[in-house]
Amino acid sequence: MTGSASELARRLGEDAEAVCREYLSNGYRSGNHWIVGDVRNTRGRSMHVRLKANVKGPAGKWVDEATSEFGDLLDVIRESCGLVEFREIADEARRFLALPRPQPLVSDQSRQAAAARGSPEAALRLFAMSQSIAGTLAERYLAGRGILLTACERALRFHPGCYYRDLVTGETQMLPALIAAVTDIEGRITGLQRTWLDPAGNGKAQLAAPRRSLGNLLGNAIWLGLESGAPVPVMAAGEGFETMASLRTVMPSLPVAAATSANHLAGLTFPPGCRRLYIAADADAAGRHGIERLSQRAGEAGILALALRPRLGDFNDDLRHLGPGHLAAWLGDQLAPDDARVLLPSA
Repeated sequence: MTGSASELARRLGEDAEAVCREYLSNGYRSGNHWIVGDVRNTRGRSMHVRLKANVKGPAGKWVDEATSEFGDLLDVIRESCGLVEFREIADEARRFLALPRPQPLVSDQSRQAAAARGSPEAALRLFAMSQSIAGTLAERYLAGRGILLTACERALRFHPGCYYRDLVTGETQMLPALIAAVTDIEGRITGLQRTWLDPAGNGKAQLAAPRRSLGNLLGNAIWLGLESGAPVPVMAAGEGFETMASLRTVMPSLPVAAATSANHLAGLTFPPGCRRLYIAADADAAGRHGIERLSQRAGEAGILALALRPRLGDFNDDLRHLGPGHLAAWLGDQLAPDDARVLLPSA
């Protein structure tokens, strides 16, 4: 067996159901598919893995209908185990292929626990390998998006050569990346989001998927301005990092949380003492279910949930095309009067 990505993926596909039982233990078989919540082994039904080759394609290919993500079984190993480097992914694939077929009744709890441990550890490892964004391509990228954050934003880092694998071709490359830590409300890193950048400084890298997340994301977020354990009476939450960082740019005293997806937004854990929650909504209403579910949960917890809506597509569009002054004025009309006076001193 060669060590190429395509060969490893093909060999894994020959035993696709055993791979799924090992790495997607929260799923189940239905016909010719393994059904699970997502590639990170979350419970659910949106991701389908083809178990046997047919006219639609080879075994081992999968698609997540909720996010439009797709890939092969190497991607399953990477995400479910929280691996970062291709060498680690290939080593784990070789280890699995050397084992006998897993039996369906073998306890899945130990496998799930191992995967859960692996993802945060991989995130911590990559975060530790990264550096401050000050003076780097990552800082220039954010500034180009109109996002100006202080040096005390500890969630953001820069990696000059972060591993990227094309999910279709299997080709790999090393590219600079903005690294954003996903943490719980105590400040513990549970995952991260990577945004690969164009080495020439022209925004994001020209990739099919220039932004990916790994780790334990549900309930957690990319937090800006959160002090571990401190009460957070007023905060804002939304899906995208750049949307929330744009709000933080014009309201630098407001703690904000970027949940990375609509599903994760719906399950966000509220920090202690939260009384008012502003939820950032895109103009096209994408992710409406996540917003509605988060609003419902906030109400059940006695938290007043209020929507913030952009003038254009999202708040980063507003920041870039209308400017921080116009964005601040637009937000001032949507904030509670007390919050507007505190968060927008010039309002």
